[in-house]
Amino acid sequence: MQLVGERNLPLPREVVWSALNDMEVLKACVPGCESITELEEGKYEVSMHTAIGPIKARFKGTIQITDPVAPQGYSMLFEGSGGAAGFARGASHVNLAELEDGNTLLTYTTEAKIGGKLAQIGARLIDSAARVMADRFFDAFVKALAPEEEAVTEGEVEENRANGIKGVWNRLRGA
Repeated sequence: MQLVGERNLPLPREVVWSALNDMEVLKACVPGCESITELEEGKYEVSMHTAIGPIKARFKGTIQITDPVAPQGYSMLFEGSGGAAGFARGASHVNLAELEDGNTLLTYTTEAKIGGKLAQIGARLIDSAARVMADRFFDAFVKALAPEEEAVTEGEVEENRANGIKGVWNRLRGA
């Protein structure tokens, strides 16, 4: 299975980079994620519950971040097993490009091999489920990092947005 996509994120690249390396943010944004535990520098144990078509399972596995180049991107190796439901393993690459408007273009490629019952339900269903999960992740990711906008004027909205991004940035870098 191959999944390729991109998403224009309304956040500065440094904020996106920090959030992609913050396991609490990722845990909150990955659909069905129950836990992410650091095993060693750049390697994590992940537990998640998901449903793909008629197959529902709790998957446990590892993610290892490789070749990080701040704030441009990194590669990731992953593997997981859902018992009788099957397994998945593969690699992803995430690239962050700073856009002129202050937004970030996130592009990703994923190559995965699946087996067990998952492999029996068909590539189209797997691809569709993977795209839905990616969309849900990015929607939650942007929402988690977006500043709250309670202002009534356009100027106040822009001021809140700037302050909100600075606040998130400061929290993520531990300031």
